Amino acid sequence: MSVSIKSKSEIEKMRVAGRLTSEVLDYIAPFVTAGITTNELDKLCHDLIVDVQKGIPAPLNYAPGGHKPYPKSICSSVNHQICHGVPSDKALKNGDIVNLDITVIKDGYHGDSSRMFYVGEPSIQAKRLCEITYQSMWRGIRTVKAGSYLGDVGFAIQSFVEPMGYSVVREFCGHGIGAKFHEEPQVLHYGRPKTGLKLEAGMIFTIEPMINAGKKDIKQLGDGWTVVTKDHSLSAQFEHTILVTDTGYEVLTISDGCPAPNFG
Repeated sequence: MSVSIKSKSEIEKMRVAGRLTSEVLDYIAPFVTAGITTNELDKLCHDLIVDVQKGIPAPLNYAPGGHKPYPKSICSSVNHQICHGVPSDKALKNGDIVNLDITVIKDGYHGDSSRMFYVGEPSIQAKRLCEITYQSMWRGIRTVKAGSYLGDVGFAIQSFVEPMGYSVVREFCGHGIGAKFHEEPQVLHYGRPKTGLKLEAGMIFTIEPMINAGKKDIKQLGDGWTVVTKDHSLSAQFEHTILVTDTGYEVLTISDGCPAPNFG
Protein backbone atom coordinates (compact mmCIF):
# COMPACT_ATOMS: atom_id res chain seq x y z
CA MET A 1 0.00 0.00 0.00
CA SER A 2 1.50 3.30 -1.11
CA VAL A 3 0.15 6.16 1.00
CA SER A 4 1.40 9.62 0.10
CA ILE A 5 2.74 12.05 2.68
CA LYS A 6 1.63 15.52 1.68
CA SER A 7 4.10 18.41 1.50
CA LYS A 8 3.50 21.75 3.20
CA SER A 9 2.37 23.32 -0.08
CA GLU A 10 0.01 20.41 -0.78
CA ILE A 11 -1.46 20.67 2.71
CA GLU A 12 -2.10 24.37 2.23
CA LYS A 13 -3.93 23.68 -1.05
CA MET A 14 -5.95 20.97 0.72
CA ARG A 15 -6.90 23.47 3.43
CA VAL A 16 -8.28 25.80 0.76
CA ALA A 17 -10.18 23.05 -1.08
CA GLY A 18 -11.55 21.72 2.21
CA ARG A 19 -12.77 25.11 3.38
CA LEU A 20 -14.50 25.76 0.03
CA THR A 21 -16.19 22.37 0.23
CA SER A 22 -17.53 23.12 3.71
CA GLU A 23 -18.69 26.57 2.57
CA VAL A 24 -20.83 24.93 -0.13
CA LEU A 25 -22.55 22.91 2.61
CA ASP A 26 -23.05 26.10 4.65
CA TYR A 27 -24.52 27.84 1.60
CA ILE A 28 -26.96 25.09 0.64
CA ALA A 29 -28.35 24.47 4.14
CA PRO A 30 -31.19 27.06 4.03
CA PHE A 31 -32.39 25.72 0.67
CA VAL A 32 -32.98 22.17 1.99
CA THR A 33 -36.72 22.56 2.53
CA ALA A 34 -39.89 20.70 1.60
CA GLY A 35 -40.78 21.14 -2.06
CA ILE A 36 -37.30 21.67 -3.47
CA THR A 37 -35.86 18.98 -5.73
CA THR A 38 -32.40 17.53 -5.37
CA ASN A 39 -31.76 18.62 -8.97
CA GLU A 40 -32.35 22.20 -7.86
CA LEU A 41 -29.93 21.72 -4.95
CA ASP A 42 -27.41 20.28 -7.39
CA LYS A 43 -27.64 23.33 -9.66
CA LEU A 44 -27.26 25.75 -6.76
CA CYS A 45 -24.13 23.95 -5.57
CA HIS A 46 -22.72 23.63 -9.09
CA ASP A 47 -23.15 27.32 -9.81
CA LEU A 48 -21.52 28.34 -6.51
CA ILE A 49 -18.53 26.05 -7.05
CA VAL A 50 -17.97 27.02 -10.69
CA ASP A 51 -19.03 30.68 -10.84
CA VAL A 52 -18.12 31.97 -7.38
CA GLN A 53 -15.41 29.66 -6.02
CA LYS A 54 -13.85 29.15 -9.49
CA GLY A 55 -13.51 25.48 -8.61
CA ILE A 56 -14.54 22.18 -10.17
CA PRO A 57 -17.24 19.85 -8.76
CA ALA A 58 -15.33 16.56 -8.60
CA PRO A 59 -18.31 14.17 -8.92
CA LEU A 60 -19.43 15.57 -12.30
CA ASN A 61 -18.49 13.01 -14.99
CA TYR A 62 -16.40 11.06 -12.47
CA ALA A 63 -16.02 7.55 -13.87
CA PRO A 64 -13.96 5.08 -11.82
CA GLY A 65 -13.32 1.68 -13.34
CA GLY A 66 -16.51 -0.13 -14.29
CA HIS A 67 -18.81 2.85 -13.74
CA LYS A 68 -20.52 5.08 -16.23
CA PRO A 69 -19.78 8.80 -15.67
CA TYR A 70 -21.60 10.29 -12.68
CA PRO A 71 -24.07 12.80 -14.15
CA LYS A 72 -24.31 15.44 -11.42
CA SER A 73 -22.14 17.81 -9.37
CA ILE A 74 -23.17 16.56 -5.91
CA CYS A 75 -24.46 13.34 -4.37
CA SER A 76 -27.84 13.54 -2.64
CA SER A 77 -28.92 10.48 -0.64
CA VAL A 78 -32.43 10.60 0.85
CA ASN A 79 -33.80 8.48 3.71
CA HIS A 80 -32.86 4.83 2.95
CA GLN A 81 -30.31 5.83 0.32
CA ILE A 82 -26.86 5.20 1.81
CA CYS A 83 -24.58 7.00 -0.62
CA HIS A 84 -24.03 8.16 -4.21
CA GLY A 85 -27.68 9.14 -4.64
CA VAL A 86 -28.16 10.89 -7.99
CA PRO A 87 -30.08 14.20 -7.84
CA SER A 88 -33.48 14.07 -9.54
CA ASP A 89 -36.69 16.02 -10.07
CA LYS A 90 -38.35 14.36 -7.06
CA ALA A 91 -39.21 16.97 -4.44
CA LEU A 92 -38.11 16.62 -0.84
CA LYS A 93 -40.93 16.32 1.68
CA ASN A 94 -41.36 17.16 5.35
CA GLY A 95 -39.69 14.56 7.56
CA ASP A 96 -37.07 13.48 5.02
CA ILE A 97 -33.42 13.25 5.97
CA VAL A 98 -30.88 13.86 3.21
CA ASN A 99 -27.13 13.56 2.92
CA LEU A 100 -25.42 16.04 0.61
CA ASP A 101 -21.90 14.99 -0.35
CA ILE A 102 -19.70 17.75 -1.81
CA THR A 103 -16.22 17.53 -3.31
CA VAL A 104 -14.54 20.67 -4.64
CA ILE A 105 -11.36 20.66 -6.72
CA LYS A 106 -9.35 23.87 -6.36
CA ASP A 107 -5.88 24.35 -7.84
CA GLY A 108 -5.71 20.63 -8.54
CA TYR A 109 -6.54 19.42 -5.00
CA HIS A 110 -9.72 17.93 -3.55
CA GLY A 111 -11.78 18.75 -0.46
CA ASP A 112 -14.46 16.21 0.47
CA SER A 113 -17.23 16.51 3.06
CA SER A 114 -20.85 15.56 3.64
CA ARG A 115 -23.58 16.42 6.10
CA MET A 116 -27.07 15.23 6.95
CA PHE A 117 -29.92 17.74 6.63
CA TYR A 118 -33.42 17.61 8.07
CA VAL A 119 -36.36 18.54 5.86
CA GLY A 120 -38.81 20.14 8.24
CA GLU A 121 -39.20 18.05 11.38
CA PRO A 122 -37.82 14.49 11.16
CA SER A 123 -39.01 11.62 13.30
CA ILE A 124 -37.35 11.08 16.67
CA GLN A 125 -35.81 7.89 15.28
CA ALA A 126 -34.39 9.64 12.20
CA LYS A 127 -32.97 12.49 14.24
CA ARG A 128 -31.33 10.09 16.70
CA LEU A 129 -29.74 8.11 13.85
CA CYS A 130 -28.24 11.30 12.41
CA GLU A 131 -26.97 12.47 15.80
CA ILE A 132 -25.37 9.11 16.61
CA THR A 133 -23.75 8.97 13.15
CA TYR A 134 -22.28 12.45 13.66
CA GLN A 135 -20.95 11.47 17.07
CA SER A 136 -19.47 8.28 15.63
CA MET A 137 -17.57 10.23 12.98
CA TRP A 138 -16.04 12.47 15.65
CA ARG A 139 -15.16 9.48 17.82
CA GLY A 140 -13.26 8.10 14.85
CA ILE A 141 -11.58 11.45 14.16
CA ARG A 142 -10.50 11.78 17.79
CA THR A 143 -8.33 8.63 17.53
CA VAL A 144 -6.20 10.11 14.74
CA LYS A 145 -2.56 11.03 15.42
CA ALA A 146 0.86 9.97 14.21
CA GLY A 147 1.59 6.51 15.61
CA SER A 148 -2.01 5.37 15.93
CA TYR A 149 -3.66 2.91 13.53
CA LEU A 150 -6.51 2.91 11.05
CA GLY A 151 -8.04 0.04 13.01
CA ASP A 152 -8.43 2.47 15.94
CA VAL A 153 -10.68 4.67 13.77
CA GLY A 154 -12.92 1.80 12.72
CA PHE A 155 -13.14 0.36 16.23
CA ALA A 156 -14.12 3.72 17.74
CA ILE A 157 -17.05 3.97 15.31
CA GLN A 158 -18.20 0.34 15.35
CA SER A 159 -18.01 -0.10 19.12
CA PHE A 160 -20.10 3.05 19.60
CA VAL A 161 -22.98 2.42 17.16
CA GLU A 162 -23.48 -1.35 17.25
CA PRO A 163 -24.47 -1.59 20.95
CA MET A 164 -27.30 0.84 20.10
CA GLY A 165 -28.67 -1.52 17.47
CA TYR A 166 -27.29 0.31 14.44
CA SER A 167 -25.07 -1.26 11.78
CA VAL A 168 -21.99 -0.10 9.89
CA VAL A 169 -21.96 -0.33 6.10
CA ARG A 170 -18.99 -2.50 5.07
CA GLU A 171 -18.79 -2.02 1.30
CA PHE A 172 -17.96 1.70 1.33
CA CYS A 173 -15.33 3.46 3.38
CA GLY A 174 -13.19 6.55 3.77
CA HIS A 175 -10.21 7.07 1.51
CA GLY A 176 -6.98 8.91 0.98
CA ILE A 177 -7.40 12.14 -0.95
CA GLY A 178 -5.22 14.82 -2.52
CA ALA A 179 -4.54 15.52 -6.18
CA LYS A 180 -6.66 12.41 -6.79
CA PHE A 181 -10.26 12.06 -5.61
CA HIS A 182 -9.63 8.57 -4.19
CA GLU A 183 -6.18 7.42 -3.05
CA GLU A 184 -4.81 4.90 -0.59
CA PRO A 185 -5.50 4.13 2.18
CA GLN A 186 -9.00 2.73 2.53
CA VAL A 187 -10.44 3.84 5.87
CA LEU A 188 -12.83 1.21 7.20
CA HIS A 189 -15.47 2.23 9.73
CA TYR A 190 -15.18 -1.03 11.63
CA GLY A 191 -12.15 -2.90 12.91
CA ARG A 192 -9.89 -3.77 15.80
CA PRO A 193 -7.57 -1.47 17.76
CA LYS A 194 -3.88 -1.33 16.83
CA THR A 195 -4.43 -3.05 13.47
CA GLY A 196 -4.04 -1.84 9.92
CA LEU A 197 -1.95 1.04 8.65
CA LYS A 198 0.16 2.94 11.17
CA LEU A 199 -0.51 6.65 10.72
CA GLU A 200 2.16 9.21 9.88
CA ALA A 201 2.06 13.00 9.97
CA GLY A 202 1.16 14.38 6.55
CA MET A 203 -1.32 11.66 5.60
CA ILE A 204 -4.72 12.99 4.51
CA PHE A 205 -7.87 10.88 4.29
CA THR A 206 -11.62 11.05 4.82
CA ILE A 207 -13.61 9.57 7.69
CA GLU A 208 -17.21 9.11 6.54
CA PRO A 209 -19.20 6.47 8.43
CA MET A 210 -22.40 5.22 6.83
CA ILE A 211 -24.68 3.97 9.60
CA ASN A 212 -27.94 2.10 9.04
CA ALA A 213 -30.88 2.01 11.43
CA GLY A 214 -31.45 -1.61 10.40
CA LYS A 215 -29.16 -4.27 8.97
CA LYS A 216 -25.87 -3.53 7.20
CA ASP A 217 -26.87 -5.16 3.90
CA ILE A 218 -26.97 -2.95 0.83
CA LYS A 219 -28.32 -2.93 -2.71
CA GLN A 220 -27.34 -0.87 -5.76
CA LEU A 221 -30.08 0.66 -7.89
CA GLY A 222 -30.34 0.43 -11.66
CA ASP A 223 -28.77 3.85 -12.23
CA GLY A 224 -25.43 2.22 -11.45
CA TRP A 225 -24.68 4.65 -8.62
CA THR A 226 -27.34 4.96 -5.90
CA VAL A 227 -26.81 2.56 -2.98
CA VAL A 228 -29.71 1.81 -0.61
CA THR A 229 -30.34 -0.30 2.48
CA LYS A 230 -31.61 -3.74 1.52
CA ASP A 231 -34.19 -3.70 4.32
CA HIS A 232 -35.33 -0.15 3.43
CA SER A 233 -34.23 1.15 6.84
CA LEU A 234 -32.95 4.71 7.20
CA SER A 235 -29.26 5.45 6.70
CA ALA A 236 -27.11 8.42 7.68
CA GLN A 237 -23.59 9.61 6.89
CA PHE A 238 -21.23 12.45 7.81
CA GLU A 239 -17.79 13.08 6.35
CA HIS A 240 -14.72 15.20 7.00
CA THR A 241 -11.27 15.33 5.40
CA ILE A 242 -8.57 14.80 8.03
CA LEU A 243 -4.86 15.65 8.17
CA VAL A 244 -2.68 13.53 10.47
CA THR A 245 -0.36 15.69 12.59
CA ASP A 246 2.42 14.81 15.05
CA THR A 247 0.17 15.56 18.00
CA GLY A 248 -3.25 14.66 16.64
CA TYR A 249 -5.34 15.76 13.69
CA GLU A 250 -6.53 18.78 11.75
CA VAL A 251 -9.98 18.79 10.17
CA LEU A 252 -9.55 20.41 6.75
CA THR A 253 -13.25 20.66 5.86
CA ILE A 254 -14.16 23.29 8.43
CA SER A 255 -15.96 26.62 7.81
CA ASP A 256 -17.84 29.25 9.78
CA GLY A 257 -21.16 27.42 9.48
CA CYS A 258 -19.79 23.93 10.15
CA PRO A 259 -21.60 22.10 12.98
CA ALA A 260 -19.56 21.92 16.18
CA PRO A 261 -17.77 18.67 17.08
CA ASN A 262 -19.85 16.22 19.07
CA PHE A 263 -18.15 13.24 20.66
CA GLY A 264 -21.31 11.89 22.25
